[in-house]
Amino acid sequence: MPSIDRDLVALLPNMRAYALFLTGNRADADDLVQDTAVRLLAAADRFEQGTNFKAWAFRVLRNRFLNEFVAKRRRTRPLHELDDGFASVFPDQMDGLELKDLVRQFMRLPPEFRSVLALAGGANMSYDEIAAISGCAVGTVKSRVHRARAALEALLRQAYSPNSLPQRQQPAASPPAQRGGRAPREGEATDGRAV
Repeated sequence: MPSIDRDLVALLPNMRAYALFLTGNRADADDLVQDTAVRLLAAADRFEQGTNFKAWAFRVLRNRFLNEFVAKRRRTRPLHELDDGFASVFPDQMDGLELKDLVRQFMRLPPEFRSVLALAGGANMSYDEIAAISGCAVGTVKSRVHRARAALEALLRQAYSPNSLPQRQQPAASPPAQRGGRAPREGEATDGRAV
C-alpha cells in the first residue's frame, strides 16, 4: 500500500471526529470524510513527500466543509435545531443533558469558530498544526481560538442565565370586587377611597 494510502487510512478516525464537530450529524460527517478522501486520493500526485500530510488532509476537509456544507446549511435546517424543548428526565441524567446543552451551543457557533475549537480541543492539535491547516499565522490561530472560546462561553452563560430558563406562570390574582364592577385605579384603595 503506497504511503499516502496508509497515511489516509490512519487519519480517517480523526478526520471523522473533526467532520462530526463541523457538521453536527453523523451522516453529513461521513459524507464529508468520504468526499475528502476521494479528493485526496485523486490529488495524490500533487502531494509533496516530506510535507505535512495531516495538515493537507485536514485543510482539504475544512475547505470542503466551508464550500459545500455551509452553503447546504443556508438552504436547510437540521431537525435537531427545530426542537429546542426539553423533555422530563430523572435527576441522574443531568450529565447527559449538560453535554447535550454544550453540543447544542457549540453547534450555534459560526463554522469558523467550530472548526478552530474542534481542531484545538477535539483533535488536540497544536497551534502550529492548526495554522498549517488554516493557512494562517500561529498568532491568528491563537486569536481565533480565544474568540471562539469567548463566544461559546457567552452562549453558555446566556443559555444558563436565570432569564433564559422557562418560568412557571402563576395565575394572576383577581382584584377585589369594586363598586360599579371596575378595577381600582392607580392611587385608589380597594374600597374606592383615594390613597
